[in-house]
Amino acid sequence: MIRLLVAEDQGMVRGALVALLDLEHDLEVVAQVARGDEVVDAARGAQPDVALLDIEMPGLDGIAATAALREALPSCRVVILTTYGRPGYLRRAMAAGASGFLVKDGDADELAAAVRRVAAGGRSVDPELAAEALQAGESPLTPREREVLAAAEHGDAIAKVARTLHLSEGTVRNYLSQAIGKTGAVNRVEAARTARDRGWL
Repeated sequence: MIRLLVAEDQGMVRGALVALLDLEHDLEVVAQVARGDEVVDAARGAQPDVALLDIEMPGLDGIAATAALREALPSCRVVILTTYGRPGYLRRAMAAGASGFLVKDGDADELAAAVRRVAAGGRSVDPELAAEALQAGESPLTPREREVLAAAEHGDAIAKVARTLHLSEGTVRNYLSQAIGKTGAVNRVEAARTARDRGWL
């Protein structure tokens, strides 16, 4: 029996996933959580073989939760299951230690097969997304450029972003300028949107 943890913040989606997975003769959901920062504690308690994690969750996103879970419980393998099929997300998830990456519009049989493959030590990645990730290449943004761009994406004043990140206004302007240039955008809001669409933020 393959023991599963499901982390998904939308209750109806989580309930549907659990119901579908429990229909499989060799899969058993032993824990479910609605927040990314609950994943590690739940996994320590339930000792799952595979964790299915959404990317967009409160508390901690699925990619950060993957890294934390792999460090705390290396025996538990991770499959990211997301609405956001973005090449940058795939790259970041795999770098964090995920063994699988699937989009939610696939069918239940694919998901069950992916869980079995990952539990057996393999990998399972949406093939179209893998091809896109190879074509798109690595994110050109440095960690600091990502941090500043994310803080500025809603159009907050430079002074507020600088205070939030404990940087000078000039430094914030420099990082934003670099990020705008690297994304080919005309302003910081467009740069943030482009970076988020590509999974770089």
